[in-house]
Amino acid sequence: MAAPPLPPSTAPRPAGAAAPTAPGLPTTGAWAPLRYPDFRSMWLAVLVGNIGTWVNDVAAAWLMAGIGTPLMVAAVQSATTLPVVLLSLSAGALADIVDRRKYLILTQLWMIAASTGLALLAGAHRLDATSLLALTFALGIGAAMGRPAQAAATPELVPRSLLGPAAALGSVSMNIARSIGPALGGVIVAQYSIAACFVINAASFVGIAFVWWRWKPAPRADALPPERFAGALRAGLRYAVHAPVFQAVLARAFLFFLPGSAISALLPILVHTTLRQSAGVYGILLMCIGVGAVTGAVLMPRLRKQLDLDRMILLGALGNALCTALAGVVASVPLLCAVMLVNGFAWITVLSSLQMAAQTSLPPWVRARGLALYIMVLSLAMAVGSLVWGAVAQHASMQWAMGSAAGVAVLSGLWSRRWSLGRAETLDVMPSAHWPEPVLAVEAEGDRGPVMVTVEYDVAAAHVDEFQALMQHLGTARKRDGAIEWGLMEDTAAPNRFLEYFFAASWLEHLRQHGRVTGEEARLQARVRHLLVPGSQAVIRHFLGR
Repeated sequence: MAAPPLPPSTAPRPAGAAAPTAPGLPTTGAWAPLRYPDFRSMWLAVLVGNIGTWVNDVAAAWLMAGIGTPLMVAAVQSATTLPVVLLSLSAGALADIVDRRKYLILTQLWMIAASTGLALLAGAHRLDATSLLALTFALGIGAAMGRPAQAAATPELVPRSLLGPAAALGSVSMNIARSIGPALGGVIVAQYSIAACFVINAASFVGIAFVWWRWKPAPRADALPPERFAGALRAGLRYAVHAPVFQAVLARAFLFFLPGSAISALLPILVHTTLRQSAGVYGILLMCIGVGAVTGAVLMPRLRKQLDLDRMILLGALGNALCTALAGVVASVPLLCAVMLVNGFAWITVLSSLQMAAQTSLPPWVRARGLALYIMVLSLAMAVGSLVWGAVAQHASMQWAMGSAAGVAVLSGLWSRRWSLGRAETLDVMPSAHWPEPVLAVEAEGDRGPVMVTVEYDVAAAHVDEFQALMQHLGTARKRDGAIEWGLMEDTAAPNRFLEYFFAASWLEHLRQHGRVTGEEARLQARVRHLLVPGSQAVIRHFLGR
């Protein structure tokens, strides 16, 4: 029998739960998360790492623009994002079941090695298109394995009330880096060498590894053994299949980033071939995107007071479509800079809104796996979009590629309105711990199963229809938390008596269900109990396979 939960004053914080509010530190405001030392250290280190990544990306894209075709240039971005598509879910499962701190350090060491390989080959003038793509793919593997764990660690650094601002600050970090990194990369390419850019990128990963090495996360409070890898993968996918709000996040992310990838994929060719400008101009244009994004992030709290998530994402998608269309026809560098400023603003509006919705709609036990799915969908859309728009530019023209992407962006932005994110900010996904401990008269070893749980309800006659509707939602929640089968049956001898049943694979999996039940489900079950015959109670029984 599982030990009863400790009182709130003495119970250790569950792994993945938001950090407690520190006395004297703010709990609201766009910049409030930076008052928390662990978050501030991580944020600064990632900022430097993002600058190094942009310096690396400018050097890689510019080198490929000189030695490859438009499709090969677009393939550089795909080589970065494709590993995320292939590996993110596995990375999320690992991040939820292993020591997250050690895991994050290992991913940084991998990327240090890949960046060093790029620097050595470039310095020896032996970096051709094939080796550039291969090592860029290796960097993508490191990013794919590390990003879900890093995203899942963020809620452990700040209290829950600051998850939204923390997600926005993550976007700010990326776009401050976009404001500095590309211009810096262009200067280094022009004044020094491409190899120097790769060296800077390798050094930036050293700083991130050091910050994670110094981080001291709260010990895991779960007394149950960690999930096995295959089971963790299945549990993550099962959660996503039965989580409507999170599904809306995934759908809207794919529909935005598929056409939204056109500018980032084709900008090097646009500058190098169409405008016939230098790497410095390419860096300035990327800097304009970053400046627009930072401006948008600063104004985001004010915008959120005026617009809900759905409207913000729609307006951002339409703004990105307009900028994509203009990028294909504007021939003046100053005008193109203005277009990139607006594009950065539109991009951050959508990206920060989707990230916040993803963070707030996932409970701690599956957060890394859920964020891995989000990153995987985002990256899949970017990888496919980059290849599609690169192929259109190669076989038709740059104007056709940008115009087609803009048209798809408008259509997908309007279509995505069918998936609302209105509930994402109000969901209570923290563990409720309201399920009673099961009463055991026989020994129940962890791997013994399957387990069948039945709950008998005597429903007031006037509330039968409402009860059945609520139970469908409860059934979805049971499956989300680990039930492999669920059903509701009516007693033929007593028409208003219902029997709910669900199965777990083993006794251990059922105990995990106890820890996964959230505040949302507690409220749902309270509404169900309100519909019962006055004075009656739900009768719960557990049956264990022999």
